[in-house]
Amino acid sequence: MREHLERVFRYEPERARRFFRAAFDEPGLRLILIDGALAGCVAFRPRDGEIVIDSFYLARRYHNRGLGTDILKALLAEADALGRPVELGVLHGSPAGRFYERHGFAKVDGDEVEAYYRRPCASRKAPV
Repeated sequence: MREHLERVFRYEPERARRFFRAAFDEPGLRLILIDGALAGCVAFRPRDGEIVIDSFYLARRYHNRGLGTDILKALLAEADALGRPVELGVLHGSPAGRFYERHGFAKVDGDEVEAYYRRPCASRKAPV
């Protein structure tokens, strides 16, 4: 993550610490533990009829093992059960954008730092 922030000239250690301290107080924060060790975290919240993923971090050593996919699928299933779309932001140039696109997100907007993605609520089948 740091390398992506440095690339867009936005990495400020104290600002990052403040952001994470605030996120750890959120009711939607979930720590990702593997064998009792912290492997990452995801923070999300409801906003105006949708779910916003504020942060989703997984230690690099756990990348490309399917763990991020499993965690995201579980979050998306929760959002679908609530009937809510999901939104998030990704730093420009981050490989995370492709990850989210593979899971049904589409780029809907952006600014000089981030691209914003949205995934609609999965359609529900009518009862038979």
